Amino acid sequence: MNTALQMTAFGLALLSTLFLLLATCTDCWMVNADDSLEISHKCRGLWRECVTNMQDGVRTCDQYDSILADHPVKIVVTRTLMITADLLAGLALAMLLLGLDCIKFLKEEPRVKLKMCYGAGVILGIGSILGLVGSVWYAVDVYVERAMLVSHNIFLGVHYDFGWSCWLGMAGSTGCFVACVLLTCCLY
Repeated sequence: MNTALQMTAFGLALLSTLFLLLATCTDCWMVNADDSLEISHKCRGLWRECVTNMQDGVRTCDQYDSILADHPVKIVVTRTLMITADLLAGLALAMLLLGLDCIKFLKEEPRVKLKMCYGAGVILGIGSILGLVGSVWYAVDVYVERAMLVSHNIFLGVHYDFGWSCWLGMAGSTGCFVACVLLTCCLY
C-alpha cells in the first residue's frame, strides 16, 4: 500500500511538474475571443505574443522587449510565481524520487526515506500554492481588464479570454497540491 501510494504521488507530481513547465514556457495565456469571423488567432504569453493566420497557418511571434523592461504587473508577478513553482516542483520531484521505497538509495534507512517523501510533499505544496496564485492572478487580471472595457463601453475589436497555458498552469498546480496531500497526509 505504501509503495503504491508513493508511486501514485510520484506519477502525479511528474505529470503536474511537466504541466507547470509547459504553462510557464508556452505563449497562450490569453487568447482572442471574438465572436466575429476571424482570419487570425492571437495568443499572449508571459514571454511573447503570437498571431497565427487561419488561412495559411503561418505563425509570427513578437518577443517582449527585454526581461528587465517595464512590463505590466500581471506578467512580472506571474513569471516570478511560475518560475519559483517550477523550481520547487523540480526539487520536490528529485527529492521524492530518492525517497521512493523502490529506489536503492538509502535502502537501509527507511525513516530517512519517509522523511524525504514528507519533505517532498511539503515542497510540492508550497510550489502548488505559488503556481496556483500565479495562474489565478493572471486569469483574474484578464477578467478585470475585460470587465473594465465592457463597463466603459469600449470595444477595441479584440477581447481576450483565458488561454490553454493558463488552464495548464492551474491544472499543474492542482496536481502538485493533490500529490502534496498524498505525501503529507496519507503516507503516514
